[in-house]
Amino acid sequence: MKAVIVNQPGSAEQLQIQDFEKPKLQPGEILIHVKAAAINRTDILSREGKAGYMSNPILGIEVSGEVVEAAPGVTLTAGTRVMGLVNGGGYAEYVTMPADRAIVVPDTLSFEEAAAIPEVFLTAYQTLFWLGQLKDDDTVLIHAGGSGVGSAAIQLAKQMTKAKIIVTAGSEEKLAFCRSLGADITINYKEQDFDEEVLNATNNQGVDVILDFIGASYWEKNLKSIKTDGRWVLIGILGGTEVEKVNIMQLLLKRIHLKGTLLTPRSDEYKKELTEEFVQNAMPLFAQKKVKAIVDSVFPLTDIQSAHKQMEANKNIGKIIIDVSL
Repeated sequence: MKAVIVNQPGSAEQLQIQDFEKPKLQPGEILIHVKAAAINRTDILSREGKAGYMSNPILGIEVSGEVVEAAPGVTLTAGTRVMGLVNGGGYAEYVTMPADRAIVVPDTLSFEEAAAIPEVFLTAYQTLFWLGQLKDDDTVLIHAGGSGVGSAAIQLAKQMTKAKIIVTAGSEEKLAFCRSLGADITINYKEQDFDEEVLNATNNQGVDVILDFIGASYWEKNLKSIKTDGRWVLIGILGGTEVEKVNIMQLLLKRIHLKGTLLTPRSDEYKKELTEEFVQNAMPLFAQKKVKAIVDSVFPLTDIQSAHKQMEANKNIGKIIIDVSL
């Protein structure tokens, strides 16, 4: 089979397609003929050698495709359309996945749309509800609203709660898109001080929940934007990893709940439980057309370098998909 590896840690030019043997089934797994895969920030970090937890030499953590073989005892049968998170190996013609976290793809979704769902929607669900504990009377601040996770979080917050949704993004095109998904207030972080806008929108109270993809560069403004007893969930480091000076007293005075998380290195059991709850509570929204997969663009596997460059340019709205139909 054809698959993408990293020649050596570095730029997108280090991505290469090589021949590999099909992965062998382990107990409890399914073998998937991959139709589409998606690009994620964690793939960029892995390519650069910064992730620190990648054991599979083949990149890619989420796919959609068809089951071609199942381990003994697995009830999924050949031909079933599935999507889900894999433990690496997604940028390939075939990949294995624990069967208990495979999501059956509804007939209404294409393989490209299906590949755009697992990582971003599971991350959004986890951060909003498991970690952020978002409730109906809360206000949530979602940074990077035009990103894959951001657009998923807006939709889930809108459809599953009555929370007030404030979103930041860097262009009017992205802000308009966020409003179309359900954002109540949108802020252009390039033209406005988002902390001031948040305080204006909340009667100087601040927000109950922050979904923070940015990290270091937003530290002070997030501190000003969050309410006393607020939940601040850190899920990305687009703005750097080190804050030069941190006044811990500010955290104490506001009694801030600061939580950091990454989904990819979580255990198989954690991903299984998260997937099961998501399937039960959120997947029906896709069939009801209340929530949708957001596909920005589709690249062939042979143009994987351009796909990575597209994400690094931060121009995408939603997911960048790889067509693996070689």
